Amino acid sequence: MLGSIPPFLIFFVGAVLVPLVRGPARKALLLLVPLVGALNVWGLPTGYELPYHFLGYDLLPVRADRLSLLFGYLFHLAAFIAVVYSLHLGKKDHDTVQHTAGLVYAGSGLGAVFAGDFITLFVFWELLAISSVFLIWTRRTPASLRAGMRYLLVHVVSGVTLLAGAMVLAHQTGGLSFGFVGLEGPAGWLIFLALGVKAAFPLAHSWLIDAYPEGTATGTVFLSAFTTKVAVYALARGFPGTEALIYVGAAMACFPIFYAVIENDLRRTLGYSMINQIGFMVCGIGVGSALAINGAVAHAFNDVLFKGLLFMTMGAVLHMTGKTKASELGGLYKTMPFTATLCIVGAASISAVPLFNAFVSKSMIMSALIEGGHLWIWPVMLFASAGVVEHAGIKIPFFAFFAHDSGIRTREPPRNMLAAMCIAAGACILIGVRPGLLYDLLPFPVDYHPYTWGHVLTQLQLLAFAIAAVAAFQLWKIYPAELPSVNLDADWSYRRAAPWLVRRVGGAASTADAAFRQVVTGGVRSALRGAFRIHGPWGVLARSWPAGSMVLWVAIVLAAFLLFQFL
Repeated sequence: MLGSIPPFLIFFVGAVLVPLVRGPARKALLLLVPLVGALNVWGLPTGYELPYHFLGYDLLPVRADRLSLLFGYLFHLAAFIAVVYSLHLGKKDHDTVQHTAGLVYAGSGLGAVFAGDFITLFVFWELLAISSVFLIWTRRTPASLRAGMRYLLVHVVSGVTLLAGAMVLAHQTGGLSFGFVGLEGPAGWLIFLALGVKAAFPLAHSWLIDAYPEGTATGTVFLSAFTTKVAVYALARGFPGTEALIYVGAAMACFPIFYAVIENDLRRTLGYSMINQIGFMVCGIGVGSALAINGAVAHAFNDVLFKGLLFMTMGAVLHMTGKTKASELGGLYKTMPFTATLCIVGAASISAVPLFNAFVSKSMIMSALIEGGHLWIWPVMLFASAGVVEHAGIKIPFFAFFAHDSGIRTREPPRNMLAAMCIAAGACILIGVRPGLLYDLLPFPVDYHPYTWGHVLTQLQLLAFAIAAVAAFQLWKIYPAELPSVNLDADWSYRRAAPWLVRRVGGAASTADAAFRQVVTGGVRSALRGAFRIHGPWGVLARSWPAGSMVLWVAIVLAAFLLFQFL
């Protein structure tokens, strides 16, 4: 049977069974679901399709090709790591909610990347939002409840926009096949905007920074793996070679650097870092060449590993200390040396240090920019690469585990957390050393060698420059201090400005409404008083009229009637 089951179905069945078992049986079930699912996807042949006819449309709930299979392998690996990381949970009701929501969330991601039509994509698009919000709400703080509600609203709007675009596309083409769309016509723009919200495009990115840091220590690991990567997959499927994505990706890669530098909450810093890395993927999709697409999806694969590793290390810190702010941490290497080492591995990976995984994917995107003639975008992305070293490669491990001694004395996190971090760290190193393992899975044949003298020397020079810049800024006392603060971002528009605007506009509208009602009510009262004067008991029409006058008026009315008839 394996190799013919819809990939999402195994996760959904597992989610139904999770609340029914406890203890070791639940842990075994949680581990078996991604393992059995991985065997099933490994057995799916390229070109496999599962068609379905619905309301006159030919749908494809499952379509397997090299692009969807790559993300299928990735999501099973990510789900397994996240499950291992969360195995210590299970004694409370909200732990059951996390396990169940995590499996539904991972299954929804699989359903989205194997969807061959827009209706199926829409269904899983919304399931992604509905299931993942519980990973935020189960932290059970006022901030997480508010952030989760905003997160849900944003993603429901994204889903409705996607559905609207799909309906317009169906009207234009007569079909709902999920393939290349492009920016021709309103359907393309609607779908593009829906994907852009989920990919955290500039000005539509605040949901990520708002919600991910408010999730539970384990829930954020799930969150970091699926939502934005589904959007990257959908862009690679529907908009490869769309030039606008080059500039959107460049903006995404650059602007988060400035926020990440001044951010005090280290999980929020990682949120900005995620947008930065997605920018590289989006830029590669915009270039559209085989090398660029390969680099973009390879970087998505690697990002799940190294960003997941960094989120896991910060989750371990949160789990053991209850803190994630740089101003409150420091010196943890003394009591959490293993976690600190794994964090450094994640930092080296995201910084694209040679022999770590980001080096073998990010260099593909940079090379594709040169080959595609985008010579002025290349230095922009080079600047973004240097910024990554500063805010994720140095800041995260330095302020969490070194820097000043905060006086916190704790211990290493539970063994399952360490095991999950070790799996992710091992994969980061393995792909960096043996890039062919990843290259063989990419959608297009790979004729690229990352470990050339030119690539290696360029990256080493970039790393040296970035580290020297940070050191100089520290010596010159111009590096932003890690202070408790609130940084304004695009979400200020709907969290602070919009309520203020609504109150002001609402107040003005209320005043105008009251004045209008007063004028209308006064007019009605005047009309009623006039009518009463005429029709009331003492009005003109209430008087006794002589019979002769009544006959005269009847004659006049009859004459007018006859006149109109003859005319």
